[in-house]
Order: sequence, then C-alpha cells, then structure tokens
Amino acid sequence: MKSDSLKILSAGAVKRGVARIAADFERESGNTVRVEFATAPEIRKRVAEGETADVIVAPPAVMDEIAKQGKIVAESRGFVGRSRMGVVVHATAAVPALGDTAAFKRALLGASVVVHNRASSGIYAAKLLENLGLKEALGTRIVVVETGSAIMEHVAAHPPSAIGLAQISEVMVMIDKGCAVRLAAPLPDEIQNVTSYDAAATRSSRAPDAAQKLAASLGSDAAKKIFAATGIS
Repeated sequence: MKSDSLKILSAGAVKRGVARIAADFERESGNTVRVEFATAPEIRKRVAEGETADVIVAPPAVMDEIAKQGKIVAESRGFVGRSRMGVVVHATAAVPALGDTAAFKRALLGASVVVHNRASSGIYAAKLLENLGLKEALGTRIVVVETGSAIMEHVAAHPPSAIGLAQISEVMVMIDKGCAVRLAAPLPDEIQNVTSYDAAATRSSRAPDAAQKLAASLGSDAAKKIFAATGIS
C-alpha cells in the first residue's frame, strides 16, 4: 500500500486538536502528516505567495479568500469548530473580577501591561480596546506580540499584574507546557469573540485522495469530541 506525505497548514488556535487528529490519521492510514501552525494573516499571506499544503485549517474569511483563488477543493471544505477568547494572568496573580464589561475594563486599567497578538483574535482585541475607550487610557501599556504563545510568555515574564487577551485553546496549550499563567475567565458574554475554523484539501496536493480523507477526518464527529476537550466547541 502506497503511503503519502501530507502537510497541514493550520491556524494556531486549534493546535492541540489538529495535532492529535493528524497523529491518529498518520497511525491509521500509514501516511506521514506534518503540521505547520501560523496565524490567520500569515496563512493568507503564505498561500497568496504560492506556498503549498495538502490541507488548510483557517477561519472562514481566510478560507473564502483561498477558495476565490481556486486553491481548495470546495466539496472537501468542512467546519472544524469555534474558539472563544479569555483573559490570562500570571499563575501567581489574584484573579480579577471579570463578570461583565465594566469589571473587564477595571481589570485592564489596573494591569501593568495588556498583551494581545496580531492574529485574528488580536485584531479583535485591538478593536475592543479602542471601542471601550481603553486604547488611549492604556497607551504604552498595550503590548502587541506576534503569536498566541507569545502572549502567554509575556504575561509569564511580567508578574504579577500583566494581563493577556488570548484564545482559550491557546492558553490551555501553554499551561500544558508549564507556562506560568492561568485562565482568569472567558471574556464577558457581551464582548466575547467567537472565531470559527474550517478545514479543506487543496488543489495543489500531490496526494488528493489522502488529502481529502484527512480534511474529512478534521471535520468528523470523532474530531469534534477531540476538539471539545481542547477548548474548541
């Protein structure tokens, strides 16, 4: 039986679930699966510049752009799950009250720094700070980093009162790795941001059958249970 080498280019917020499903698929199919994680803007840029992958996992807006370029197999596209955002504090810090928007604002105004990234969730965080009048109030206390993991690393390195705004699924990954942070709470419902993710096989895949089976496995009922355990619903 011929084995193929497959590459997944995936958004980082769904990292734990994608990595596990890729490993399961590799074991069951005999195909080698390599996974590269990037922010949604990076995925958009890399694909537009001609980088190839067998399967892409990205938010619908990014996937729509890639579809318009004719680079995915439309019938292979499926829903993976949704990620929510949370407030991150140092592992030794007191957990602030975060039950509503007013409490959220008070917590951030009391922070030494407020950290977000440049990914889709970070773009939302920047707009949220501006809409709540916090951008001007916080000024230079706002720190922008490249990735979700960098948010947690920055909070861990700046105890006790740094606060991060990050995808809950990425927070869980970093906690599992021993990063000195904890999830204080999800964003209050009235300002919560939910990011969806889709998976699709690409037209450039040299193993189209295997690529479509891998994309299907990422959107399967069994995969949804795996993703749910990692904070993706």
